[in-house]
Amino acid sequence: MPNETTTEADSPASLTYPMPVFNHSYQVQSVIALPAYRLALRFFDGTTGIVDMKTMIEGENAGVFAALRDPALFNAVTIDIGTVTWPNGADLAPDAMHAELTAHGEWRLD
Repeated sequence: MPNETTTEADSPASLTYPMPVFNHSYQVQSVIALPAYRLALRFFDGTTGIVDMKTMIEGENAGVFAALRDPALFNAVTIDIGTVTWPNGADLAPDAMHAELTAHGEWRLD
């Protein structure tokens, strides 16, 4: 029987991949969902930082990201081929995140 792990809807989620799928430094290696619609990221090249999505998710023009107001869905964040994604199809461009985190250590999405 396979091991299964469940987390509470409001608890942080984390996921780590052991190696890049492609040889791109901007691929995300790990992601941890934090309170207040923030993500802690690590890239395969060692770059780390926080992505603050609160303003975007709570904004009037949130689009596909509006569904992430549900803590259970926000915490269901995963990595697909080095890209941060959610079950509803929302995703974040790893190259844009990498550039902002390299320059500032944090990226606030508006």
